[in-house]
Amino acid sequence: MNWGVFEGLLSGVNKYSTAFGRVWLSLVFIFRLLVYLVAAERVWSDDHKDFDCNTLQPGCTNVCFDHFFPISHIRLWALQLILVTCPSLLVIMHVAYREAKEQRLRETQGENYRCIYPNPGKKRGGLWWTYLLSLIFKASVDVIFLYIFYRFYRNYTLPRLVKCELPPCPNVVDCFISRPTEKNIFTLFMVVTTCVCVVLNLIEATYLIGKRCHECLEAGGGDSRRHSHDCSVSHADPVGTGGQLFQGADFKPPTATIPLTASCPSTLPEDEARS
Repeated sequence: MNWGVFEGLLSGVNKYSTAFGRVWLSLVFIFRLLVYLVAAERVWSDDHKDFDCNTLQPGCTNVCFDHFFPISHIRLWALQLILVTCPSLLVIMHVAYREAKEQRLRETQGENYRCIYPNPGKKRGGLWWTYLLSLIFKASVDVIFLYIFYRFYRNYTLPRLVKCELPPCPNVVDCFISRPTEKNIFTLFMVVTTCVCVVLNLIEATYLIGKRCHECLEAGGGDSRRHSHDCSVSHADPVGTGGQLFQGADFKPPTATIPLTASCPSTLPEDEARS
């Protein structure tokens, strides 16, 4: 695994995430990915080898193991982590698309080009929808996998002893699972961290929607205040009247003779002005 590339992806996701998104990323990386790579994978490495049944009938152990463990915990968690982290990469790709578009405009139109995205990482327009849909997708994936685990392994726990009577077993045989207590602890730990991640995704989605609605309300309130101010000004000072109200056809506005001073230069010729 190339940890340099992985570190670059993590820094990119962290850069364009909110505070809730950074907490979610830390939770996924530390409490789910590292636990999966370091500990959980080793615990389930011998699940089939140490699955013992009290029979020597060929094929009975394999059939019973496939019945009680249709999909391994490890493979389900690996698929879940891949699906959960991919939407965050889509956000990075969207930002990279904006930056590439700005670069193409700069190259074709020169330095005086019209900037489309002053801040490519700002969650506005299409990027806002990409980020919001990624949160909904991540929460949905976690909820679906929680349901899958619950359907396959009731109450997210593994029994110490299972009874199997599937053919080719000659009768009801007892099968024993290796390290069931340790596996139950890791399973419950991963379930709890998944639930916390779902809650964080929902909180972040609510925060984004609430912030956007607040900005729209503020923009609408500012427009209405400006409109009412313009209406009051136009009512007090009608356009073209100069603030005077005409009082009939015989009304003549007052006139005043402005003396010629140094501060108000004359428009007459110099000889006439002296005379």
